[in-house]
Amino acid sequence: MKGRSGRPPLWSYWIALPSFVLLWALVAWLLQSPLLPTPQSVLDTLVREAALGELWHHLGATLGRVVVAFILAMAIGSAIGIFMGRSQTTNALLDPLLVLFLNLPALVSIILMYVWFGLVEVAAVMAVVLNKVPNVAVAVREGARSLDYRLEEMATVYEFTRWQRLREVWVPQLFPYVMAATRGGLALIWKIVLVVELLGRSSGVGFQLHMAFQVFDVATILAYSLTFIGVVQFIELAILQPLERRSSRWRQPEAAHA
Repeated sequence: MKGRSGRPPLWSYWIALPSFVLLWALVAWLLQSPLLPTPQSVLDTLVREAALGELWHHLGATLGRVVVAFILAMAIGSAIGIFMGRSQTTNALLDPLLVLFLNLPALVSIILMYVWFGLVEVAAVMAVVLNKVPNVAVAVREGARSLDYRLEEMATVYEFTRWQRLREVWVPQLFPYVMAATRGGLALIWKIVLVVELLGRSSGVGFQLHMAFQVFDVATILAYSLTFIGVVQFIELAILQPLERRSSRWRQPEAAHA
């Protein structure tokens, strides 16, 4: 039964996850195998790693790479997308390259960056950026193509400067597309960063997962994975979803004037 607002009741969001944890605990208790540790064992491992400082060190290293790669990919991809969306010539020139990089496997670009530049931080970040830029460009290009020409004419009539046109006309219309690229990009980037760390870095969550895999330490694998998933989920719920709701408010006049 839905609430008055048409949304499902809050308690419905707290059924699946606790049920999954209970099922996990039950199966782990029945199997009694180190390959499937109990939730309590994973929690104990997480607390131990946090107390030793290892968790924060490696989590910080991964988040640092995610932030740098994310900012670069969003900036470069958005610029390319706007130029392609506003110019048919630019779109014709760059579209074949965009398709090429969209279909380039992440593993290939990571290996190439490490081979060409060595096992250095710059190569790691470049590999992530190279995989994310095409996705951002595609999303923003669609937004640039759908800009309302009437608003453009209004800006011309009122003699808007380039900065005013960007701030008052383009950004509000492009923002939903940028937010879509942001949400999808965050999920993609952190996954690629883990592979980058696994293959060629000596720090980060991916590196720790690789070390734990070598000794089949499933509890450590799950502890680091769940911690990072929790951080990303917090960013999603606390930052990205509110921003996305705000970005689409201008499309709902009744909400804007409520």
